[in-house]
Amino acid sequence: MRFLVVGAGALGGYFGGRLLQAGQDVCFLLRPRRAAQLAASGLVIKSPAGNAHIPAPPHVLSDDIEAPFDVVIVGCKAYDLAQTMDSFAAAVGPDTVIIPLLNGMQHLDALAERFGRAKVLGGLCLISAVLDDAGTVLHLNDMHALNFGELDGGRSARVDAIAAAFATANFSSTASDSILQAMWEKWMFIASLAGITTLMRSCVGDIVSAGGKDLALALLDECAAIAAHNGFAPSAASLERGRAMVSAPASPLTASMFKDIERGAPTEADHILGDLLSRGAQGQQPDRSVLRIAYAHLQTYEARRSREEAARAA
Repeated sequence: MRFLVVGAGALGGYFGGRLLQAGQDVCFLLRPRRAAQLAASGLVIKSPAGNAHIPAPPHVLSDDIEAPFDVVIVGCKAYDLAQTMDSFAAAVGPDTVIIPLLNGMQHLDALAERFGRAKVLGGLCLISAVLDDAGTVLHLNDMHALNFGELDGGRSARVDAIAAAFATANFSSTASDSILQAMWEKWMFIASLAGITTLMRSCVGDIVSAGGKDLALALLDECAAIAAHNGFAPSAASLERGRAMVSAPASPLTASMFKDIERGAPTEADHILGDLLSRGAQGQQPDRSVLRIAYAHLQTYEARRSREEAARAA
C-alpha cells in the first residue's frame, strides 16, 4: 500500500515518519523549501514515545507526481485546502482513498466535490506537536492517535487494509465505525477551546482564575447543542472530558488558534467557529451567545490583520 503524506510539518511529519519507521511505503509531498531542509538534515522527530531520525525520507514535488497513490493523508490548515487539493490532484486515481485530518466538517464537502465522495474517509488526529525553526517535529505530550473510517459508518475492506498498515506504526490508531460522531465531538471541543482562549487571550488556567469558568462552560454547552441539533449529540463521556478540560484550574492549555493569533498568523475561524455557528438551529442561539461573540472577535482580528497587511503593501 502506497501512502502519500501531504506535507512534512508537525502532523504529516509525525505520522508519516512513524509509518516510515515501521517500513511502510510512504512518500511525502513537499514544497521546495521543506524538501531542501529534509535533504540537508533528514526528518527528525523528538517525542516522549521515542525519538526518530530518518536521513532521506522519500518525497516528491507536486509537478513530479507520476502515478496515483493508494492513500493520501491530508493535514493542512483549512484556509490552504483549495491550494492543497491542487497540489495532490495528480496522486488521486480511481481507487485512491483520501484521509483528511482537518477539524470541523466543511472540508469533507470540498474534498467530495473535487474528487468524489466515495474517495473520502473521515479522519481526525489527537496529538500536540509543532515544527521548530530547524524543521524538527516536536511531539509535546503522550497522545498520538489517528482515527479514521467510512463516512457512512461500518467497516470496509479498504479501511481494514489501512488499519493493518497503521497497526505496525508507533502511534495509536482506530478504525471507527462512527467516525462522524467522533469528528463532531472533537469539533465541539476544539471550537470551545479555540473560542474561549482566543477571546480571553490566555490559557484555561488564567481564564478560570479570572472568574471566566462559567463562560467557558457556556461555550461548550452551545457547541454541544449545535452538534445535537445536527444529529450528533455528544456522549456523556465526551462532554465530561470537555468540561473538565476547559475549566481546569492552573491548566496551561490553549488552542492552536490562540498560538496563531499570538504570532499574527491567519486563523481557521471560519472553518472551526463560523461554520459551526451556521449549523445551529435558527432562533435557538442564546441571547448572549458566547460562540457568536468569540467568532466576531476572530473576524475582527482577521479584518485588522488584512487592513494592516494592505497598509504595509501600499
